Amino acid sequence: MHDEHAIANPDDSATPDDSAGGASRRAVLRTAGLAGAGLGLGALSGGTAHADAPQGAPAAAEAPPRKGKTMVGVPFERRSTVRVGIVGLGNRGGSMIDLFLAIPGVKVVALCDPVKDKTAAAAKKVTAAGQPAPATYTKGDHDFENLCKRGDIDFVYVATPWDWHFDMAKTAMLNGKHVGVECPIALQLDQLWELVDLSERTRRHCMQLENCCYGKNEMRVLRMAHAGKFGDLLHGAGAYNHDLRGLMFDPDYYEGPWRRLWHTRLRGDLYPNHGFGPVSNYMDINRGDRVTHISSFGTPALGLAEYRKAHMPAGDPSWKETYIESDRTISLVQTAKGRVIRLEHDVSTPHPYSRINSLGGTKGVFEDYPERIYIEPDHTNDEWGDFAKYADEYDHWLWKEHANPPGGHGGMDYIMIFRLMQTMQLGLVPDFDVYDAATWTSPVPLSHLSIKAKGAPQAIPDFTRGLWKKARPGVDSEKPKA
Repeated sequence: MHDEHAIANPDDSATPDDSAGGASRRAVLRTAGLAGAGLGLGALSGGTAHADAPQGAPAAAEAPPRKGKTMVGVPFERRSTVRVGIVGLGNRGGSMIDLFLAIPGVKVVALCDPVKDKTAAAAKKVTAAGQPAPATYTKGDHDFENLCKRGDIDFVYVATPWDWHFDMAKTAMLNGKHVGVECPIALQLDQLWELVDLSERTRRHCMQLENCCYGKNEMRVLRMAHAGKFGDLLHGAGAYNHDLRGLMFDPDYYEGPWRRLWHTRLRGDLYPNHGFGPVSNYMDINRGDRVTHISSFGTPALGLAEYRKAHMPAGDPSWKETYIESDRTISLVQTAKGRVIRLEHDVSTPHPYSRINSLGGTKGVFEDYPERIYIEPDHTNDEWGDFAKYADEYDHWLWKEHANPPGGHGGMDYIMIFRLMQTMQLGLVPDFDVYDAATWTSPVPLSHLSIKAKGAPQAIPDFTRGLWKKARPGVDSEKPKA
């Protein structure tokens, strides 16, 4: 896709070339402006501090007036068959379609991707699974709008480059569809508020499909936390530390190369959800506690340029790019109850994969990568214990029912999709909602602003508009009786 309009440089030190990576249907040129001018913070920069904010927290703007009723506790409409439309059939969407097709009572009725070969390959998977041939939408970048207008779709799944997520979620809800979006759900605070308002006004759920919340370890820790095994919770940590240098410079893996170009536009945590979601669940964020502010710090941006020098030939379009995104971003988030969450992001330097996934309280601590635990009175002498010993008692019922689930990421992708489709089929309240989506994504723009302000704390909006104070169920669900 081409954008013929001039683009404001989001950072004085960044001078990315508009043609870097070649022209692409999903070029992220349309989003360069999103990274500047406060990232949609204009309406949220003032106001007075809320009473629930810890002493010394930055002033938080009052939430804009609610335009509809809350979506907290709102169940799906019960339906025996869930009819799904999938937008985006690249690396993620092209593999996730297999999981939708593996779940009884789920019908894939429509597919959208401007790359016709990808759409055709996905359509073959649908017919091979014994379902009717799906409708296909391949006529340009905005053909997803026609998919969303269909009257035979209950749920739209979005797996496209990040800059399209907001528009696609918005379009789905405006056309009466529930929608689930890959991370992050949007890139600006004003967009997050708009999705919250649209969900409330249209009565459609808008969900961040955070698959790491359904990891086996994460769900076990969640149940242990709720059972009081860690005592009063004090701190947690999550991350996306994943060496993506080779993939980001691969001309075929990230089409565009849209993902690498975000490193020329934002300084902060580009992908906080995988670490933030699970820890938020442990601490019942938006369900008895809430996050109030974030302070972020970033290292110099050296890793991608160094990798380019070692691996990319002269004349490659990447040589026109200037990287500003911190090689490692470290953020500290505080909650209304005074707890602290540490978030990290690093995809630009050598590092074994880690989401950190740590939780600590007055009775002990769990740390992942590798998994280990120390809680009193079970463990003594400052020696780590065996986390596997807690499996029988604390593994979530979803993992007991699906001990060897199909799909990638250790099976958590399947568990997530299975549970989402189950809640729709049985007419249950989803495990997470638009307020969680907005909260888990808010570090994207706020960490950028904090880093540019030399770590100054940034207020995190209360997207629930005060309803976070009420305890309610989440991912730690009970097994349905039906």
